[in-house]
Amino acid sequence: MVLLALGQLRRRPAAFAGLAVALLLLVATTTLFGSLFATQVTAPEAVRATPVAGPGLMVIAGAFGEIAVLVAFFVVVHAIGFALRRQHRELALLRTIAATPRQVRRLVRVQILATALAVALPGALAGWCAAHRFLDALRDRGMAAPGLRVPVTPLPALVAVAVTLAVGLVASAVAVRRVSRIAPAAALTATATEQGRTGVPRLLAGVCALVGGGLLLRLAATRPPGEVDKAGQAALLGSLVLLVAVGLTGPLTARALVAVLGAPLRALLPGTGWLAEAHLRGYARRLTSAVVPVALLVGLSATMMIMTRTAEHAAGPTGAASATDVWLRQAELALLTCFTAVSTVHTVIAVTGERRREFALLRLVGATRRQLLRMLTSEALLTTAVGVLLGGAVAALASAAFSAAATGSAMPSVPVAACGWIVAGAAALTVPGILGAGLRAIRGPAAEQAVGARD
Repeated sequence: MVLLALGQLRRRPAAFAGLAVALLLLVATTTLFGSLFATQVTAPEAVRATPVAGPGLMVIAGAFGEIAVLVAFFVVVHAIGFALRRQHRELALLRTIAATPRQVRRLVRVQILATALAVALPGALAGWCAAHRFLDALRDRGMAAPGLRVPVTPLPALVAVAVTLAVGLVASAVAVRRVSRIAPAAALTATATEQGRTGVPRLLAGVCALVGGGLLLRLAATRPPGEVDKAGQAALLGSLVLLVAVGLTGPLTARALVAVLGAPLRALLPGTGWLAEAHLRGYARRLTSAVVPVALLVGLSATMMIMTRTAEHAAGPTGAASATDVWLRQAELALLTCFTAVSTVHTVIAVTGERRREFALLRLVGATRRQLLRMLTSEALLTTAVGVLLGGAVAALASAAFSAAATGSAMPSVPVAACGWIVAGAAALTVPGILGAGLRAIRGPAAEQAVGARD
């Protein structure tokens, strides 16, 4: 199984590229904030006692690290589930030739471990360098003592790699459960089409995430005016939990939104519009794979933007807001946007690229390349719209909770232009990615691709 797993990695590196990037981001992020903690802990007492502007290095590292590591964790779990979904047919074939469920799980574990170890060193180096740059930026703004230095110790990197391996193993155990436990013949048949129903455990987990996100937003809304920073952290964490709920309940939610949004598209494009909507509704899990990163990008970015503008307006009369607070929020926004943008680009390209056989069959029954591109354009627009609506709904709830704590009103100050740029950015990442991968997927003879072209 070890040789087979490593052979899969060598033969289909594109299938694991997104997972490798996600794991690298998790290693780098954990190393970054672990190094900042080590910087403060190992500093001399006189340096630690130096007064600084802002909340201090430990508070900044804790607040940044909490959200950034959770977002990276979410991206990794999503990438692992997607990478394994692309291997369902191969795993099912192994089951038909007498591979046991334990052997299939061992193969997946080896793949995850090999990918994580391959990115461990570059991820740790990237995190250590980022810690230096981040600490320099804090010192330049007076938010860190001049005498602080990032220590040369492997401990943060080792902890980061251990955390990444643990996350990968747990996520892979959950993702591979479906293929490894069902009968071999049923496993092979299940790869041909998506199952029509979302499992009860997944729905229950989604409901629990919705409840947990709602409780966090209630906690944010009830914080006193003097604890605006805590309200912001609770609101941002609540938005992330709600986005997890979106991912868990996505097949149902996304299908319903496509049915509503697809009506005007069918009226404008009776042929390709209907086909695009039918594909998205029929493959709800595939749609969810593409929608969740878009919703994550829009939800977190819009939440940060709106909370920042609301805090600035709330502090305007008293002058309580400072340039350091604004810079910290902007830095956190840039970090989160980087994670979600990488996840969005990889996912939409991979989801479209794996549809070669589907496109070939459509060409064999008479569809032209131009018609397929029109269908893909419709799908890209619908996918973007669904992701923007779901992310926007989460951002609206989270920013309303924060506004209630900061201003006493649930109506936040919305930077319309900035939010418009967020939507435009999501479309710029999604639509060209889908169309570019689609153009590549429909190249070549249709008959050869219909036989079963694989990555």
